[in-house]
Amino acid sequence: MRLSTLTLLAAWSSVSIAGADFSVDAETGLATWQAESGAIQVRLTQISPDQARGFYQARGFSATAAERYAAECIFMTVVRNIGETPIQHRLADWRYEPAGQPPRAIRSKVEWERIWKRQGVNEAARIAFNWAQFPAAQTFAPGDWNQGMTTYSVPRNGQFDLRFVWRADGKTHSGKLEQVRCANETS
Repeated sequence: MRLSTLTLLAAWSSVSIAGADFSVDAETGLATWQAESGAIQVRLTQISPDQARGFYQARGFSATAAERYAAECIFMTVVRNIGETPIQHRLADWRYEPAGQPPRAIRSKVEWERIWKRQGVNEAARIAFNWAQFPAAQTFAPGDWNQGMTTYSVPRNGQFDLRFVWRADGKTHSGKLEQVRCANETS
């Protein structure tokens, strides 16, 4: 085994929980949840509040506007078509469910745009924000993947389940990531 492989193995702790893979980066303390269901693979990796603040301030957001975003539960979301036929996703169909609460829709790019305009975020910063978010809808050919940020109105270190939905061959399918936890302030 090569040194780089040993280093990678030492950096990640991984277990399988309720049909999903869960791992924690030993260096950052940030966690990742990944599930495969049918032709889709969905992975959520925590983004810390400091990462969100720094990312958006570097793209022209004021400290106040960046803090508004950093107050959310933020994940880098990756979707991959692991099947043999095209799949379609619409983020508007996905739902997350904080413990003991009804399912909620993920805040859309359109809703964020309204918030940013009210806060006076300049157009260039809003464009950068829009490009960094997970696409609202997309068709994935076999092997295709994409990534972007998604947010959930859950407190720091709070927990939720995510129901992800996609269409393939004219049928609607769904899968679930359970016990996903938001990053805390120090992650």
